[in-house]
This record gives sequence, C-alpha cells and structure tokens, in this order.
Amino acid sequence: MDALVLARMQFAANITFHILFPTITIALGWLLLFFRWRYLKSQEPQDRQAWLNAYRFWTKVFALSFALGVVSGVTMSFQFGTNWPGFMERAGNVAGPLLGYEVLTAFFLEAGFLGIMLFGHGKVSERVHLLASFFVAFGTTLSAFWILALNSWLQTPAGHEIIDDEFHVRSWLEVVFNPSFPYRFAHMLLASALTCAFLMAGLSAWQILRGASSLAAPRTLRVGLTLAALLIPLQIVVGDLHGLNTLKHQPQKIAAMEGVWETERGAPLLLFAIPDDEKRTNHFEIGIPRGASLILTHDPDGEIKGLNEFEGAHPPVLPVFWAFRTMVGMGVLMLATAWAGWWLARRAQWRPEALPRRLLWLLAGMTFSGWVATVAGWYVTEIGRQPFMVFGLLRTADVASNVPAPMIALTLTLYVTVYLALIVAYIGVLKYMAEKPEQVLRVDEEELAATPVGAITSPVVSRSFR
Repeated sequence: MDALVLARMQFAANITFHILFPTITIALGWLLLFFRWRYLKSQEPQDRQAWLNAYRFWTKVFALSFALGVVSGVTMSFQFGTNWPGFMERAGNVAGPLLGYEVLTAFFLEAGFLGIMLFGHGKVSERVHLLASFFVAFGTTLSAFWILALNSWLQTPAGHEIIDDEFHVRSWLEVVFNPSFPYRFAHMLLASALTCAFLMAGLSAWQILRGASSLAAPRTLRVGLTLAALLIPLQIVVGDLHGLNTLKHQPQKIAAMEGVWETERGAPLLLFAIPDDEKRTNHFEIGIPRGASLILTHDPDGEIKGLNEFEGAHPPVLPVFWAFRTMVGMGVLMLATAWAGWWLARRAQWRPEALPRRLLWLLAGMTFSGWVATVAGWYVTEIGRQPFMVFGLLRTADVASNVPAPMIALTLTLYVTVYLALIVAYIGVLKYMAEKPEQVLRVDEEELAATPVGAITSPVVSRSFR
C-alpha cells in the first residue's frame, strides 16, 4: 500500500475508535440530568434511592467514556499536522477556529463542570450540582455542534472564497449552517441517543440476569427501551431527509451507496450485490425494482445519476455500499428489538422477575448495537466523500504528507493494537461494574420528612454513606 492509503487507514482507525465514546456521552449527559431531576422530584424514599443509584452508576460510565473520548480526540487532531499538513495550510482558516471552539467547549465547559458533577454531591447544594450536570450535558452537545459543523462543511462547503489556493471565510453563518449541517447534526444526536438507549437497556438486562440489580436496573431498563422505541422512527424520518439532501449535493455518494453505475430512472433497490470498481458493474444482484428511486426521490420513476458520470471523482463503491447496508440492517434490528422488548416488558409490568429471560439475553446481546450502526454510518459519510478532503474542491491526495509508507504502517499497527486493547478493557470495566451488587444509597427518613417534596435543597443522602 502507498502512503496515501495507509494515512487514510490510520485516520479511519482513529475516528472509528474516537467516535464510539462521544456517541455515548452526548446523550448520556442529558439522561444523567434526567436521573438527577427524578431523584429530586420523587416523593417516595425507595424511588429516590433508585434514581440516585442510577445516577451514581451511570455517572461512572460517563466519566470513563469521556476520558477515552478526550484522549482519542487529541490523538486524532495531531494527525492533521503529521499526516495531512496540506489540509490546515489550505483550509486552516475555516477548520482552525471550529476545532478551537470545540476544544474550548470540551475542556472548559464539560471538564470543568464534570469535576463538580463527579465529586460535588454532598459538598455543594443540590441546585449547584443540578446546574453542573446541566452544563456537562450542554457542553457535550455544543462540542458535537462544532465538530459536525466542520464535518458538514467538508461535505457541503459554503460561505467561503478561495484566494491563492487558500480557503477564506466569507460568512461564518454560511460556513456553520451549511446545506447538510442541520440533517447531519440531528442524525448524529439521534444516533447518540439510540446508542445510549441500547447501552443502558443492555447493561440493565445484564444486571438483572446476573442478579446484581435491586432498585435502579428495572428503571434504567425502562428508560432505555422507551427511548429507543420512540426515537428509532424519528431517526428513520431524519435519515430519509438526510438522504434527499445528499442526493442533491453529493449524487456520487448516493450512487455508491446504491451501486448505480449508469444514470437511470426507476433504479432498483439492491438488497445484495458485489460492486466491482474495476469492471464498473455489480455481481450477483438481488434487488427490488424501482425501490431505490422510490426511496431516494419519492418517485418510482425518479432519476438517479450513475457512477460513470463521475469517473475519477467518486468514492470506492464496495465499502460504501456495504457500510450503508450494515447501518440500515442494524437500524431495522434495533427497531424490532425496541418495539418487541417494550411490549413484552410492559406485559410483565416491568418487574425484573417477570421479564422473559430470552428478552434479557437479546437486550444484553444488543448492548453495543448502536456502535455498529454509528461506525457504519460514519464510514458511509467519510469514505463517501472521497477522493475529496473538501468535497469537489480539494482532493485528499493533494494535502497528504511526505511521511514514508513504512513509518505510517508502523504507527498504524501501534494505534490499532492500543485501541483494541482499550476497547477490550473498556467493555471489561463496564461488565465488572454492572456485575457488582448494586450498593443501595440509603436516604435518611427523618431528613427526608423535613424536606418539602420536590424541593432543591441540601442533599438527603445518608451521612453514614458519605
């Protein structure tokens, strides 16, 4: 492999590892805020104990995910200088400020208030602690806002002008709110919520299976399943709108996703095929007549431009084609699991002892299904942008470094080795925490009786626990 391919593989390895953790923390921050609110508003001591237990356990998951996300994000940003120096030389006037805003958000807003959220309960007032939880959740979303603004600009550049081969900002409003940003931002927030929902439902199901749950697990199982059942249909709608936007601005990406080589009306929806870039055709096609045109244009006779109209300027077809089907297939499986699981759990009145064991095992097996769908979606997005760094304007090959291929291969091997070890360790730590018997945080009944229901005052967690 040449240096360009290896450099792309190295960046792909970094983004694959990094995206796993923000996908959890973006939505988990808001769920932690919900748990805190339920704890403060609950009237019964048992409910307060349950929501406080849920908050404490999932705060640990958030902290672990946040730490790995920050570390891998810093490593990824270094590669702009080592492997892609031409990118910052040419597009740094746009990318630099947006990356800077994201760093400020992550380190000053998220990390600052995270310390209060992790260690401040019982040391600051409930109002201050609740406010800290809000700013952590808001900070994670704001970080995603800036990163997705940059990524969307790379996909659908706007609000700039090119002077002496350098990009200069003409309108920051157009740069940030470029044509694909609203769809990409909404799609990613929903992906995060679904990833977190299945993680929560899966770990809660595992706790019930292992007998390590008492109060919190049934409630977090219900939160996860309900959130998934409600948001998956919404994600389908947003995904459809995103697809229409992509068809308008990046038709070659759509052609690669659907394996369409010749421009045609009434293009079939291919359920299975093996695209061949060399022969520019598909092998072993199985499709639904007119299906692709109907879905993408909402017209069974709608026109889809073929890849042959973009020869030399379209992405590699095979990985985009199958990444898209992996994402959609996992989404359908998540929809069926969420709806069937919610119905079966409701029939069991959400009582742990009455929940079907097969359902619990299924949810446990789907714990990281959101990761699979998210990574597949990012592959469609990022590989589908090739061969351009800034779509249609700046080719990836033109901004690559001159680092020798063997050096990139060595660092790629080291990256992948470390990342695999960290993933195994991360999942192992989650399993260990989930299997520990749930520690009941006792609520002082006398102190609770003296506290007005719903009041945000000093903590009522038993001082003996503290």
